[in-house]
Amino acid sequence: MIIEPPWSAEEHDRALDRLASRENFPVAARVLPARHRAALRAVYGFARLVDDIGDEAPPEQRPKLLGLVDDDLDRVFAGRTPALPQLRRLAETVHAHRIPEEPFRDLVQANRQDQTVHRYETFADLKGYCALSAAPVGRIVLRLFRAHTPRLAAASDDVCTALQIVEHCQDAGQDYRAGRIYLPGEDLRRFGCAEDDLARPVTPTRLRGVLALQAGRARELLDGGAAPLLADLTGWARIAVAGYVAGGRAALSALERGRYDVLAHALRPRRATLPAGWARALGRRGR
Repeated sequence: MIIEPPWSAEEHDRALDRLASRENFPVAARVLPARHRAALRAVYGFARLVDDIGDEAPPEQRPKLLGLVDDDLDRVFAGRTPALPQLRRLAETVHAHRIPEEPFRDLVQANRQDQTVHRYETFADLKGYCALSAAPVGRIVLRLFRAHTPRLAAASDDVCTALQIVEHCQDAGQDYRAGRIYLPGEDLRRFGCAEDDLARPVTPTRLRGVLALQAGRARELLDGGAAPLLADLTGWARIAVAGYVAGGRAALSALERGRYDVLAHALRPRRATLPAGWARALGRRGR
C-alpha cells in the first residue's frame, strides 16, 4: 500500500507507471504531453491509494485510514496543505484544473462500501456501485482536459462502468478469495451457479455464461459511451479517451479469446495490439 513513499517524485512516478501497466488501458500514455501525464498520474496515485487502503490494509484499520484521506481532502479543498504525499500532488492538479471535490469523495465512499457490501443482487445494483467506484474517474479526466459537459459526463459514466465490469470479470476469482462477488446474484442463479464455483481451478461452463453476459453488457455500455465521446472530443482529450476505449475493447477480446476461463488463466489484453486498436478508435469519429 502506498502511503508515504520513501523515494523521490521521479521514482514515485515510475512506481505508478509499473502499477498502471497492469491496467487494461494506458493511464498516462507517453504520447500525451508531460503536463497531462503529470495530472493523470496525480489522479491515478490518489485512486491507487484509496483502493490499496480498501483492499490491502488490515481490515480493522481501513475505516480510520479512509478517514485520514477524507481529512486530507478537506485540507485540499480548503486550500491547506495535505498530510499525505499523494494528496499534496493531487492538490496541485485539483487547483490548476478547478476540479470539484465530489468525484474524489465518491471514490473514498466506494471503498467504504466495499468494507460492508460484498454482494450485488442485480446488474442495476452493480451499476450503482460503479457510479461511485468508476464513473468519478472519467469525470475527473474530462475536467483535466477542460472537456466536461453533462452530455460527455453521461457518456463517460457508461465507458467507465464498462471498464469496471470488465475488470470484475477478469478478477472474479481474486475478488471471491477476498470475500467479494461483483457478479450479480440473480445472474448466478439464472445460470445455475453456486458461489463456490468461483473457487474452482477451471471456470465451469455455467459460470462462463455469467461472465459472457456481463461482458456483453460491458461492450454495449462501452460502445454506446464511446460514440459521443469520440465524436465530440478533440485534441489530446480525444486521443487519451480513445486509448481507454481501445483498452476496454482489447480486454473484452481477451476474455472472449480465452473463452471466459478467468479462473485458470489471467485473461489480459495483449499490449502489442493496443496501438492498432487505439488507431481504430480514433478513426471512428462520426460513425
